[in-house]
Amino acid sequence: MDKFKVTFLPENKTIEVAKDTTILSAAISAGVSINSACGGDGVCGKCKVKIKSGKAEQIHLACQSPVHSDLEVEVPPESRLDEKVIELKDLYSASEDIDASKALKDQAFKHSPLSAKFFLKLPKPNLDDSISDLERLYRELRKLQSFPVMQTGLTNIRQLGELLRDSDWQVTVTLGKRNDTVEIVLVEPGDTSGKNYGMAFDIGTTTISGQLVDLNTMQVLGTKASYNKQASFGSDVISRIIYAHEEGGLEKLHSAVIETMNHMIHELTTEHNVDLNDVTCMLCAGNTTMMHLLLSVDPTYIRKEPYVPTANFLPVVRAKEAGVNINPRGLLSCVPGVSSYVGGDTTSGVLSSGLYKEEELSILIDIGTNGEICLGNKDFLVACAASAGPAFEGSGLTCGMRASRGAIQEVKINPKDLKVTPETIGNAKPVGICGSGYIDLIAEMLKAGIIDKAGKIIAENERVRVSDMGKEFVIVDDIVINEADIENLKRAKAAIYSAGAILVKHMGLEMDAVKKIFIAGGFGTSLDVEKAIEIGLLPDLPRKRFKFIGNSSLAGARQIILSVDAQKCADEIARKITYFELSVDPGYMDQYMAALFFPHTDLKRFPTVKF
Repeated sequence: MDKFKVTFLPENKTIEVAKDTTILSAAISAGVSINSACGGDGVCGKCKVKIKSGKAEQIHLACQSPVHSDLEVEVPPESRLDEKVIELKDLYSASEDIDASKALKDQAFKHSPLSAKFFLKLPKPNLDDSISDLERLYRELRKLQSFPVMQTGLTNIRQLGELLRDSDWQVTVTLGKRNDTVEIVLVEPGDTSGKNYGMAFDIGTTTISGQLVDLNTMQVLGTKASYNKQASFGSDVISRIIYAHEEGGLEKLHSAVIETMNHMIHELTTEHNVDLNDVTCMLCAGNTTMMHLLLSVDPTYIRKEPYVPTANFLPVVRAKEAGVNINPRGLLSCVPGVSSYVGGDTTSGVLSSGLYKEEELSILIDIGTNGEICLGNKDFLVACAASAGPAFEGSGLTCGMRASRGAIQEVKINPKDLKVTPETIGNAKPVGICGSGYIDLIAEMLKAGIIDKAGKIIAENERVRVSDMGKEFVIVDDIVINEADIENLKRAKAAIYSAGAILVKHMGLEMDAVKKIFIAGGFGTSLDVEKAIEIGLLPDLPRKRFKFIGNSSLAGARQIILSVDAQKCADEIARKITYFELSVDPGYMDQYMAALFFPHTDLKRFPTVKF
């Protein structure tokens, strides 16, 4: 079989691939991340590359360009996925870093981390006390705490005899909660009990967020976020499920998420002087597809009727089995999910928000790629999922970006001359627009008469020009929003609003009966609730009912890694939530179509919105 070399610029990475391999596939194999929101179907137009030398049948879209010779390929900035790992305070603002110890205290969860270290001074054996080394270890541990069932692995048993004697019977034992048993994960010489750390992750379809947690003090040492490298295979879960079914697809998707996580772990442990061997556990929350791909479990049947996942309650495994670089014997646990499209991220959000114990009717709206809605209180919980796409996470839009430094997060437009005044994160030079910025922008464009309620640009001004994607409006410099972007945002907001509306209606209730609305997602404190209501993203209810809780999935994951009680509570929540499939409700499509206007076709639903 003919093979050719493909060199990617500006990284100058070279890889050898077989003839007819697409440039996109070659880039993935070379570790070069190219934006391919459609997963290589050739319809999104995001993977444009420039051929510097050689021959190719197509020279525009990497996913449609087979390799027929040695090539030099330049990947322009607009075709790249931003792989930068950033501080989460820039991504989710101050509301993200909820104080862990306060959350535990408020919700009465006992501090009992997923893995805990105990320093033991064992009595030396003699003729009167000649029980085995392992039983001696068990006996001392039970003096400290009552453990129902204890076990350990063969590796620990093989080295136990020599280790105990070489350490003069003074050792540190790491215990981990593994399913229904307590496992001796590690036995180390001397006292290392002061160094015990864990990683909490929210594995989102678009963004992965992680925190390094001191399991002894409950302190969050550091927080990072990065794009999920799986985005090269498609921007949504359905695209990735389809790709996973291709030959080698599942392993590539698994490797992509593990590579992203390992890079974040390396960054955090290096910055905070933590030895990887002292990271003894990790806790992951994410939607059902993300959890399957994390553990390299086939997600095929998630998208096929009757939409059944392989597992909602995943067993605790060795992190090394999944390829994660922490202590080789460290444990990896996943927050339990509910169904194919309501996963552990929703369970985690219900836990951290306290929705499950509210007296009044409340609703959690997680605005993400796979928007989840959960309605209920202490008596019942019902949830659904809306395929909103990544628009509100800044992906899939012409000038969209994550909420990091330089992202436009607030916008003011003078209705007289259409002058735009943008505000960016960090007061830096504008480089793009994040989710809260788009919400502000749409609302301001409506009020200024730049767009009509269908999202069409109707104003005539020097800021309005024609592009390949329809009319576009210039915000500042080369940062624009076009009619295709507006259509994308309109569909995303319609999906989220209509999902909440149909869920409330399905329970025989009116929207006004909802007394608390928890808003989760990557907005932090920058989302203007007034603007979100004006565009029809959120219901028109008294503003004091809304509470922004940032990344509730990560907050819940952190609580669980710090408390076995929180883990038990999460298990109960996942079992309690009833999943409601939107597609089987005959009224859902009508609700969705009615929401494809700003704010809505039925203006009685939005009595306070005046344009």
